[in-house]
Amino acid sequence: MALESPALRAVILGCALLSSSCSDKPGPMEPPPPPADPWDGTYTPLTDPTDWVDRGEYAPCAFTPPPGTAVDCDDPSLFDLSKCDTASLATLDSHGIYQVDMRHASGFADFAGIRVPKEGGTATMSVLPMQSTPVTRQQLQGGFLFSARYTFRDTVRSLVFAGCGVTGPGLVTGCFARCGNGKVGSSGTFEAARMTWGRGESESSGGLRLLSETHVQTVRPVDVYVHRGHAYVVSIDDRFTQAPGGLAVVDVRDPSHPVITKRISLPGDSYWNAAWAKDDALYIASKSSGVIVFDITHPGDPAFVRSVPGRGPLDVHTLFVEGHRLYAVSPGPAPTGETLIFDISTPLQPVLLNRFVAADTTSAFPSAHDSFAYQDRLYVNHYSAGYVVFDVKDPMSPRELGHYTFESDNSFATSHASAVSTFAGKTVAFEGGEYQGAHLRVLDVTDPTNIQLMGRYKLRPQTSIHNLILKDKRLYLAYYQEGLRVLDVSIPTQPREVAYFNTFRESDINRGDDLLEGAIGIRVPGDGYVYVVDTSRGLLIFNEP
Repeated sequence: MALESPALRAVILGCALLSSSCSDKPGPMEPPPPPADPWDGTYTPLTDPTDWVDRGEYAPCAFTPPPGTAVDCDDPSLFDLSKCDTASLATLDSHGIYQVDMRHASGFADFAGIRVPKEGGTATMSVLPMQSTPVTRQQLQGGFLFSARYTFRDTVRSLVFAGCGVTGPGLVTGCFARCGNGKVGSSGTFEAARMTWGRGESESSGGLRLLSETHVQTVRPVDVYVHRGHAYVVSIDDRFTQAPGGLAVVDVRDPSHPVITKRISLPGDSYWNAAWAKDDALYIASKSSGVIVFDITHPGDPAFVRSVPGRGPLDVHTLFVEGHRLYAVSPGPAPTGETLIFDISTPLQPVLLNRFVAADTTSAFPSAHDSFAYQDRLYVNHYSAGYVVFDVKDPMSPRELGHYTFESDNSFATSHASAVSTFAGKTVAFEGGEYQGAHLRVLDVTDPTNIQLMGRYKLRPQTSIHNLILKDKRLYLAYYQEGLRVLDVSIPTQPREVAYFNTFRESDINRGDDLLEGAIGIRVPGDGYVYVVDTSRGLLIFNEP
């Protein structure tokens, strides 16, 4: 037996010096030292390319009328496709969902989605985030021609796409034009990716197995929290059908056979975006009434208690609980939004301690979106204003310590969600945005006044990350159309994918064309399972790999 323990060596040496009768079996040895951290904390700071990277023009075509020209944009003859391989468009299927990466001639980035149903009928186009409309022109097989008309800020607009050629499996390039009130606003080129598995993937890898799938029958499920053998799935209202969202309570004590025990919504108050639980209290983020508190003494049958802070309408988007604190993040009031701090020492009776905002009010969309509490600091995702760090040791006097912002002339990068922990003595944040090209950033936030980018993980430029959960040295990502992704982050500078499951399928009921479709919510509560919310499929439960 190797004599590595100082205590053991001292026992044997004492026996030899005293010449006394010592046992051949000494007492308990010191526990072995913890395994060495695979990362020593060193890294080379990276330059942030932002979310969207300008790859130049996507196709050798053009929309010929210049900006300001009065024309009918929905006229295919206005596109110059003379240098295109339009014959290759004949290889396209007659249906599919495409995410469209648009590059304006000015270099500005934009996006849209197109869905042509397999069963036939009118295609739809997402012209704005979470806003789809029927197209006025559609051709997919043998061409790629789509146009849609919609109203935005009292302006009648049209968006038109003309395909130039197929450049790879599921990839179409071409030109587009956007017009307003009958005049050309802008034009450029695009690359559209069909939402099949562009990396040649099968359904899953890394030992992930789908144990069950529960259609919670709410309009658009977005988040889940698991507590005492029950999953609390919240959803938001459908802006088109006006169908209400709400809460679905699912008994998951047998993960292979979940049972819905209750569905809840309140009159005029059902846009519920986030959930969290502590002891006998369930907290719901409401767009109308702030934080709704339910009593879950009986986990399968929540009982309404109150809404807090209870002083008029309040839009709360996300929640985070640490110890006796509840942090509620509100994207309003304009322009910055705010973060509210509650004392939940008595969980069913939250007490508002404070509310505060970030210093930046000049960005395009500086509103607060999400937060993560760690070691007396609160890391707030302030969308285009960046990632902001606050000292919240004294909740009555939060101090802004620093921030990480995004430099981009062509499109705005965003900060949407994060998780923070300690690696090799450094405080490390895993941070992600939302919308076109948004991906995972690994940040050294040890010194909030000098936050450095030290790692990245990114999939297709047309897709977006959404929520993430850090458990030990594994990072679990809800990556919209890319499904569930599991990363080994033991070396934070080099996130390594070790498992995935593709939740997105064109055939899913109510599957839309929007960029914000697919795996959206995720929890890994430590019970051996991974809980994912998909916008169409509902609650998916996997084994924890």
